[in-house]
Amino acid sequence: MGNYRNFKLATYFVAHATARVTREELETQLNAILKYLRLDKVYLEAYRGEQASHEQVEMCKEVFLAHGIEVSGGITTVMRTPEGAKPKARLFDTMCYNDPVMRARLREASAFTAQHFDEFIIDDFFFTNCMCENCIREKNAYNQAHGITDGSWQAYRLDLMRRVSAEDMIGPAKAVNPNVRIIIKYPNWAKSYQETGYNPKDQREMFDAIYTGTEARDSEITDQHLPRYLSFSLMTYMEAMWPGHNGGGWFDTFDVSVTEHYLEQAYLTAFSKPRELMLFCFQSLQDNMLAAALGFQLDKLDKLLDYAGSPVGIACYLPDNGQGEDNVQDFLGMNGLPIVCTPYFPENAPAILLTRTSACDPDIVEKLERYLRETDGNALVTTGFIEATADRGIAALTSIRMRGRSLTADSYRVEGTGRSGCTYPEAAHPVTFPVPEFRNNATWAVVKACHGEENTAILLRDDYCDGHLWTLAVPDTYSDLYRLPAPVISRIREAFPVEGIWLEGPTRISLFIYDNDTFIVYPYVMTGARRAFGRLHVKGAKSLAIPGFPKPIEPLYTKGEEAIFEVPLTPGRFILYQIQR
Repeated sequence: MGNYRNFKLATYFVAHATARVTREELETQLNAILKYLRLDKVYLEAYRGEQASHEQVEMCKEVFLAHGIEVSGGITTVMRTPEGAKPKARLFDTMCYNDPVMRARLREASAFTAQHFDEFIIDDFFFTNCMCENCIREKNAYNQAHGITDGSWQAYRLDLMRRVSAEDMIGPAKAVNPNVRIIIKYPNWAKSYQETGYNPKDQREMFDAIYTGTEARDSEITDQHLPRYLSFSLMTYMEAMWPGHNGGGWFDTFDVSVTEHYLEQAYLTAFSKPRELMLFCFQSLQDNMLAAALGFQLDKLDKLLDYAGSPVGIACYLPDNGQGEDNVQDFLGMNGLPIVCTPYFPENAPAILLTRTSACDPDIVEKLERYLRETDGNALVTTGFIEATADRGIAALTSIRMRGRSLTADSYRVEGTGRSGCTYPEAAHPVTFPVPEFRNNATWAVVKACHGEENTAILLRDDYCDGHLWTLAVPDTYSDLYRLPAPVISRIREAFPVEGIWLEGPTRISLFIYDNDTFIVYPYVMTGARRAFGRLHVKGAKSLAIPGFPKPIEPLYTKGEEAIFEVPLTPGRFILYQIQR
């Protein structure tokens, strides 16, 4: 494949540098990066609000090619307000696609880039948020023509960006270079695509490939507040969306104050088995200790991926243009539930997860009922899903009703498997849950959250034909899932083993499972995280092996078909285990 066996290592070179850098400067900068990172590929940007010259683009290409580095193109669809023009009602200089000057500029930039490259990628500013008078007029006309009465922008922008993709990006590029391959990169803020016109449902049939933004950054203070598990789950979503066409995962050095938080973006992207790891950007890697740290870890990741098969997990259904309980699946993924995502209803998956986003599918209750009736699978739904489908027949599957109540818990009641005894862990911190009211002995409460003489179920079970419907009460603050005592989160995991594997232990740990009897355990580097031990429950295992270690790990004990292994959980350290049967 290149310098690494399991992925290409790519970087992105921004247009203002393409336009200005000298050959000598570029040689110096590239040699500095190559001390730490063995680059396979560079995406050389020709336009980002300014256009590099033909001569500069060709000079930069020559330097990279002389070092054996593959070169593709790049474009970022932004444009400053022309001098003397009225400023647009927009953010980040994203283009107004009702401005003929801006659309003409995009067509010119697309054609220019295609002249120099047989492949180019569109950075993730290919959307619109403009609310100028022209955009408002066009949106209102579209809504009136399509019977949309709420004044919303979503349908109009989805249609607009579909047309712009064809007319102003793909058309001009293919006209000058019929063989050009155009990649659309989708950003990390997946739950907001439809509001600004990102339209994977239609665009995936228009472009030649897609790419995925996996930047999680500082999940506590950045605007997007994305859980780190997104670096894995969004990759699985894009791969499921268009198998074989997700070019790679793209992350950057920005808004991280802890080295491991940058590296975790790389780890989780790599765990998804990407074709490329894209480092944004070449300029930010200059004189940056993060480049050295990543270079140190890439060979370890490459070796680990030698053993990993294809990712499998609990299939979370996120239909096109859906929204609701944003990224809750990633908080669950950071707490040991192996989640993979898909825009298609996973009718044959052994286990599925449905959130409020899933309820954006108008036929979701019928699909869920058929899944439970025709398979013996496990379906986990959130209280947000129950609430969103209250008037669509969910009462046929469960007695749960959401009445708007909540309870702040300070202790828990956890029922053992088969209702064989209970434990009563105390809470280190209070957590507020929605109250799913249900009828006793029609629906069964497996885990309860308690306060004084009041309690509420937070994990409930309904059996429907041969399938099992589980409902999870998601805390008002999703990150409060990290505050659940180990017996509580372990019981939730136990209900949803993947490939017969589940983790008994604390929160803030992810489990990545593959289809070839391998899995990875990764504890996150977070405030207060400490080295601990956990227990892996693995059905049908005789022992576990770690590649490179001579002695297998023997089970502590067995319980029926399960073997239970005690393993260390060290924040920041990933370990791949092979199941020996």
